[in-house]
Amino acid sequence: MTITNILLILVVIGIAGYAVYYSIKKKKNAKVEETVNVDDKTYTIEKMIEFVKRRLDEITKINLYDIGLSEEELKRRKNKKYELKKALKGCTYGDVNDKKYVKELIFDLLEKEYGVTETNISKSIPFDIPSLLTSQDKFDILIYAYKKEFGYEALTELIKKYDLAELKYVEGETKPSYVITGDEIEEIYEKENIALTFSDKLAIVVQRIYQKYKGYSSIDEVRDMNIDGISGGVSGLPESFLSQVAQTDGDYLRQVSEHRVPRACDSIWIFFQGKSIRLAFLSFGTEAELKRVCQNIYKYNNPGQLSDTNGYKINEMKDGSRVVVVRPSFSETWAFFVRKFDVKRSTLEQWFKGEPGSDDSIELLKYLVKGARIISITGEQGCGKTTMLMGMIENIYETMNIRVQETAFELHLRKIYPTRNILTFRETETISGQEGLDVQKKTDGSVNIIGEVATDPVAAWMIQAAQVASKFTLFTHHAKTFPNLVTALRNSMLRIGQFNNEKTAEEQVVQVLNFDIHLTKDFRGKRYVERITECIPVEEKNEYTFEHRNEKTLEGKFDKFFDNATHYFEKITDKKLYTYRNILEYVDGEYIITNPITETNLKEMRLNMDDTDLESFDKFVDKHWGNSFKQAVLTNAAPVVETKRRGRKPKKETE
Repeated sequence: MTITNILLILVVIGIAGYAVYYSIKKKKNAKVEETVNVDDKTYTIEKMIEFVKRRLDEITKINLYDIGLSEEELKRRKNKKYELKKALKGCTYGDVNDKKYVKELIFDLLEKEYGVTETNISKSIPFDIPSLLTSQDKFDILIYAYKKEFGYEALTELIKKYDLAELKYVEGETKPSYVITGDEIEEIYEKENIALTFSDKLAIVVQRIYQKYKGYSSIDEVRDMNIDGISGGVSGLPESFLSQVAQTDGDYLRQVSEHRVPRACDSIWIFFQGKSIRLAFLSFGTEAELKRVCQNIYKYNNPGQLSDTNGYKINEMKDGSRVVVVRPSFSETWAFFVRKFDVKRSTLEQWFKGEPGSDDSIELLKYLVKGARIISITGEQGCGKTTMLMGMIENIYETMNIRVQETAFELHLRKIYPTRNILTFRETETISGQEGLDVQKKTDGSVNIIGEVATDPVAAWMIQAAQVASKFTLFTHHAKTFPNLVTALRNSMLRIGQFNNEKTAEEQVVQVLNFDIHLTKDFRGKRYVERITECIPVEEKNEYTFEHRNEKTLEGKFDKFFDNATHYFEKITDKKLYTYRNILEYVDGEYIITNPITETNLKEMRLNMDDTDLESFDKFVDKHWGNSFKQAVLTNAAPVVETKRRGRKPKKETE
């Protein structure tokens, strides 16, 4: 055997050996999904988060074609991998089903692979030593226990049971506020005396891991609850302020570091039944964690990048919640605002909650909608305008097509009425509200609903649409009084250059607007309908005379001429275009129907109703304003009506 042959044999053996080694190594890497080596079994939340991140990363990135699976098994694994990838993406958008799927997988990984047991689980959260549990730990346990019984009403039940939504004094503060403190949570935890199984403990640990890995930190479970909203970063000291203080006041900085002075990342507020309540026991922990939540919470449907040049984003989450996120330098800190709209509860009956006079009030609102009146819903932020609007839409006749324009999708009417002809448009970065409303003209809509008249072009187009483009219009506005509403709409028309005369612009507004429903939220958070106001345009009267012709002297003719001139200048300089009066008022905790609806509106309402509603509406008019009023309207006679006030002095018709 020659040296050449020996060298060839050695080369072949080397190549074969390397091939075998490479094949074994490849199969080992492929089977990483089945076997995991946990080097450091330290059962802390941080270590388990690292394990979960690494493990899920391995599962989603493995190349299934290298394992040598059968066709059926390959298909099953591919579907499982795709489902996990989809869930990991969807859970960051607020999808509770994707969140549940990811949490179940984490539960299995910790129990079956990481080796979490009854013995070592307390190293993550000290369940067995209540004195070592933080307020957040105890809150997590309470929410978990209540959620098992009440579902997404858990937080509502907890707050109601222990009267947590009441004004209270907090140590160090001179005025009462809405706040839930750590001491209250600890007291409730002791009273509840909750017994947890190993499965319960692991589920709580899984939630803690999930919210730091894919969720919204400390607010993750709270955000899912059936509350009105949640916000963060809206109180406490910004990080930029702390760096300035550090140079001048070391003692103050020490107080902050000891958490005696709240920071921006300690700011978590919920909006609950009209009240803004601070959750003093919850915190994001660090500014970086607050920033992470702000950067993730608005990402559904790729609305664009939140950047220093574009310092805010308005979007919706997958469950229909509206989310607004702001960042420096547009705002002083990172902050977010989530508003939730519970479509199942948006009925007029739920809104009035059975207060005295609420039945008549609900009937009146239903007739205004069925009568195709142009209605504004006004009030401050958080007073329930959107909820009221959703409740009123139920009474629009099924035969009418509804077109909606919003800044962000909030009403979600098709979830409530899936069989009705409804289409919603919203503003985007490239399509303005004005353009969206122009498109609506060409979509055979009978009713225009504008979620919020917030800009001048939208206000002006709303007036146009109410005049010619639809049967009637419903919209919301932030005006405080009825004259303020008219003035705001008039000024919008002037600012966009549609009119250059105030009186002409105002005349267009009052000819269109029929009724205003004004909502109020008092300092205790109670929301109610303060008034329903009717707009009454003043008819033009010809007060000029030709009496100067009968005068014999020049002086007499001048007197009559100046009388006519005075009438003219009064109309030009102080022309009164409208009056208004309240049809319904909230007085001393009771809804009272006061002044009658005017003849013009009453007749037009009757023309737009079907026979059944017309009959019941006539009975309603007869009940409150008398049969003589109805007969007078039908015969064009001047109705004489005594205002109902139940012992109170009636207000003037013109406020």
